[in-house]
Amino acid sequence: MDEPTRFWSLEEANGALGWVGEIVDRAQELLAEYRARTSTSVRMVRQNGHGVVPADPLPIKACIDELAKEGIVLRDIERGLIDFPARAADGSWYWLCWLPGEEQIGWWHWPDAGFAGRTPIDDRPH
Repeated sequence: MDEPTRFWSLEEANGALGWVGEIVDRAQELLAEYRARTSTSVRMVRQNGHGVVPADPLPIKACIDELAKEGIVLRDIERGLIDFPARAADGSWYWLCWLPGEEQIGWWHWPDAGFAGRTPIDDRPH
């Protein structure tokens, strides 16, 4: 996995949750509309080695790209799972993990640990 080009502090990521949440909402609505219009099952593909997304719809890809420009990864549209890259003082990097409905970021995980490796934010590397 390539190292991100931008890193977020916990404060910056929490401050961005409003507009990030709006983009996630828009992507979820577009996916629901796409599925409603499609009589066959939606073909899903991996996005840059990250979450699974619909193969086609450009508006959904635009949402993913809008977040990606800031280094943010939309891992799962249906759940709204978001990861912000962050860097520890020792130079190692990790993901700040957020799901819609959470008032602030409360979890983090190492790049190779994934969602199953989510750890409470108070135990993150500093």
